[in-house]
Amino acid sequence: MSDLPVLTPPARSLGEELRAATREAPDRPFLRMPGVELSYGDIDRLSDALAGSLATRGVVRGDRVSLMLPNCPEFVVIWFALAKLGAVMAPVNTAFRGAVLRDAIDLVDSHWLFLHASLAEQWQTVLPQLATVRERVLVGGPVAGVQACPYAALFDGPPQVPPMVDVAPSDLCLLLYTSGTTGRSKAAMHSHRFVLSQADGVIAGLGLRSDDVLYCPYPLYHLDAAVMTVAPALRLRSVAAIGERFSVSRYWDEVRALGATVFDFMGATLTMLWKQPPGPRDREHRARLGWGVPLPGWAPEFEARFGCRLVELYGSTEVGGIIYTPQDQPRRAGSCGVIGPLWEAELHDEEGFAVPTGAIGELVVRPRAPDAIMRGYWAMPEATLAAFRQQWFHTGDLMRRDAGGHFYFVGRNRDVVRRRGENISAAEVEMGLETHPEVLETAVYGVPSEMTEDEVMACVVRRPGSSLDAPALAAHAAQQMARFMVPRYIRFADSLPKTPTDKVEKFRLIEQGITPDTWDREKTPSP
Repeated sequence: MSDLPVLTPPARSLGEELRAATREAPDRPFLRMPGVELSYGDIDRLSDALAGSLATRGVVRGDRVSLMLPNCPEFVVIWFALAKLGAVMAPVNTAFRGAVLRDAIDLVDSHWLFLHASLAEQWQTVLPQLATVRERVLVGGPVAGVQACPYAALFDGPPQVPPMVDVAPSDLCLLLYTSGTTGRSKAAMHSHRFVLSQADGVIAGLGLRSDDVLYCPYPLYHLDAAVMTVAPALRLRSVAAIGERFSVSRYWDEVRALGATVFDFMGATLTMLWKQPPGPRDREHRARLGWGVPLPGWAPEFEARFGCRLVELYGSTEVGGIIYTPQDQPRRAGSCGVIGPLWEAELHDEEGFAVPTGAIGELVVRPRAPDAIMRGYWAMPEATLAAFRQQWFHTGDLMRRDAGGHFYFVGRNRDVVRRRGENISAAEVEMGLETHPEVLETAVYGVPSEMTEDEVMACVVRRPGSSLDAPALAAHAAQQMARFMVPRYIRFADSLPKTPTDKVEKFRLIEQGITPDTWDREKTPSP
């Protein structure tokens, strides 16, 4: 059983929730970005005006509308305007280009496309290839040679009163893409009820308050920013503080400038912050809580240095945030928490049987309430059926669970290296390597071995000015982990290939394989 309070799924749509918030606190700040602050009343009025304008131009309930925008106030206004019309926002990854971008937009049959001028180099050549788009709206200024309606023109003339559309909580409001770098993009279907249920889950799981300022520097097309930051702020009538992008050098300055009390982290971003030189302003901020995954072993030292608590959780685009660390219990090292009240979870083996307590298995999930997880993948029934096998959604993540119901993340089922009969968690090896003070971040993956199965390889980014070499790093690794986990191959790089949400694209490293500058422990034994 979960230690979190029981939640009742919200019975409102996003538009209704915004209108209720505006009635209660019209002048309270809602959206805060560098140089911009909009109140609940501002967002409500702007989204009403935009909804009315779009309705006169033919946008109706159920329409999918694609966005290719960086983090900007227009993104949030467009989302709420579409929600009020019962239309569905489909924001694409701003790193998409070429065929991947074209296929993502064509997949959802969008007739409308909002584009940002700053991304023209990526979308301009794709426009003539789009199968269904007939209306383009350009945000951020004109682009030479591109015919599109300026965003500001949608607000020209007397404000159009939006039609009173009967939007049900079960209606779709959001399509979030889950891939696109290794294959055709899949769009997870999310309803209004999913978004607001997730918001309540975040609030309960993290103990958020109405006076909190929730800070997220990650893209608004990502679950973290839209569903786990903007939506909880809406439910609390608090502030969503959205950064333009993650920057390790500007991070704490932005936290201070936006007045953030809660922030989230992902992947190596926390490591990057930790490995910045200590300074006199490390505690000069209002942040009391940071949440994300994974939580490294040096988390207590981070907390002591920066004066804020770190908590781990688990979530994904398809299921949202579902596992939280209980706030009233001591932290269990390596645990991301217990399952929340709206979901069931088990760990299964490859044949679909539950594994014993303490054993590693794939996390499978199903909802206890309507729309507590995604509806499926848009226009991909086969992919949906494959994901929802045996009445469980298969996350593809490997975990173990202790007798108290606490889950421990091990890695992706494709992110485990099989070496000479041992299953090695890439995440555990990465955390071990990153304990070296001169290592900024790492990516660990398997490469083919002459012994069959795989060998462990690590691509490592050193701190600027570091002279760390591979034998010394391997020797350090041998002190941090079992011998069979120590990478055979180590290669240093200036940076790792990443998505805009700072997830390492390991498939690119795997494609590069063992390069001429790769160190081989078998040929040059470490001391």
